[in-house]
Amino acid sequence: MTDGEICVCYFVEVLGESQPKISRHLAYLRKAGIVSARREGKWIHYRIVRPADTHQARVLDCALDAMSEDRQMQRDRAMLERACCASRLPPPLHDAPKPEFMRTRS
Repeated sequence: MTDGEICVCYFVEVLGESQPKISRHLAYLRKAGIVSARREGKWIHYRIVRPADTHQARVLDCALDAMSEDRQMQRDRAMLERACCASRLPPPLHDAPKPEFMRTRS
């Protein structure tokens, strides 16, 4: 989500977790003010929200920087990009909107 918004269905596909579990965790992040959500038909899109408070924003930036160096996060990001760019999308993603960062690259 650091590059834009993403639909929950991509998290389900990439992480191999259930939609209710992922949605529950995203709801925790939304309540904490770290992400925002927007509905587009049946799809829910999430994006990171930068806190207005400079100290909170710095903490978020540090956490995101640390995660970007994590090997598992790098593998998950690569899987997301493969899923988005595949000539044949996995069945659960056939009608899903591409993540925002992928739409800007097309």
